Amino acid sequence: MKIGSTTAAVTGLPRGHGPPPVRAVLTSDPEDFRVTEIEKIRPCGEGTHAWLRIRKRGVNTEEVAAMLARHAGTSRSAVGFAGMKDRLAVAVQWFSVDLAGCDEPRWSALESDSIEVLEVVAHRRKLRRGTLLGNRFVIVLRDVTVSGASLDERLDAIRARGIPNYFGPQRFGRDGANLRLAHSLLVDRRRIRDRLRRGLALSAARAHVFNRILAVRVQAGVWGTPVAGDVMMLDGRGSVFGVDRIDDDIAGRTARGEIHPTGPLWGRGERLATRAARDVEDRVARETASLCEGLERERVSQARRALRINVRALECRVEAQGSVSLRFTLPPGAYATTLLGELCSLERFRQPGSESRPAHGTGGSGTGPVRRNDR
Repeated sequence: MKIGSTTAAVTGLPRGHGPPPVRAVLTSDPEDFRVTEIEKIRPCGEGTHAWLRIRKRGVNTEEVAAMLARHAGTSRSAVGFAGMKDRLAVAVQWFSVDLAGCDEPRWSALESDSIEVLEVVAHRRKLRRGTLLGNRFVIVLRDVTVSGASLDERLDAIRARGIPNYFGPQRFGRDGANLRLAHSLLVDRRRIRDRLRRGLALSAARAHVFNRILAVRVQAGVWGTPVAGDVMMLDGRGSVFGVDRIDDDIAGRTARGEIHPTGPLWGRGERLATRAARDVEDRVARETASLCEGLERERVSQARRALRINVRALECRVEAQGSVSLRFTLPPGAYATTLLGELCSLERFRQPGSESRPAHGTGGSGTGPVRRNDR
């Protein structure tokens, strides 16, 4: 299998609600892309781990984690966070630092134009990936061209039916770098000693297979509708169960957004889907056999991911000078770029005050910047 670019892997994916009705610009100004974690737990106030609630701007999550480790005089592995946030964003998120055997540093000394420490609370345990309820976004789109009625209809459709839960382009790396790394590891069988790079490669391969399966379901119009043999997931939880046939109860719960069909995050383990759902997964597995076989050889454990997500508190406000602000909440693991792809064709990605220039893909029928939600 030939690994293409990020654009080929993501931009060409079919959209659940049809071509986007909006043409717009998303600038590289971090103020135009704001995200705040919705915490799942609060630190208890005692323990050897310092939990810091930080507002960051112009730096990514890994860079902040490295700064915290250096400042505390500890290893990078002693720092935890719930999810990754993009550099080109103003993001508020929690970090934890294990201070066992260390004196607590003066955290305010870290503050700069890039980092503001909002809160520090002790806790007994490290903050683990995925320990959050979701993320709240405020995104400003500029130079918006849209038919008011068509935008309202699209917003209503998304509120009612949710969106396909595609992995966003950032999972595949800039210009598909993580996919090429996956090919090197899984197809060419070249060793990758660096743990982080190996993890990026495996994640990109699994995301690519998942997106291909979801794309088949979107084209068939059953991305948010169960088919025989589907594995369903409870909304907001990881619990799954199989359905051999679709009765009124399953159909009704799915229509209300209480449960969602799932697709595989490929790896070793029992294949849970059967019948029609299994047929789709088997077809894509044959088309991506080199990646699927490599993932199993690398002993990655199989998991499930919802094919659909609900978008909560979705609002659209018309601002001055042809700008629109979007406000919405997504569950953990979902990508804001996927929602933008259902709404917008982002024609260009420009620096504030500069000429427009081509961009990396963000989904939809146009192009735009790489933006990250949690995972």
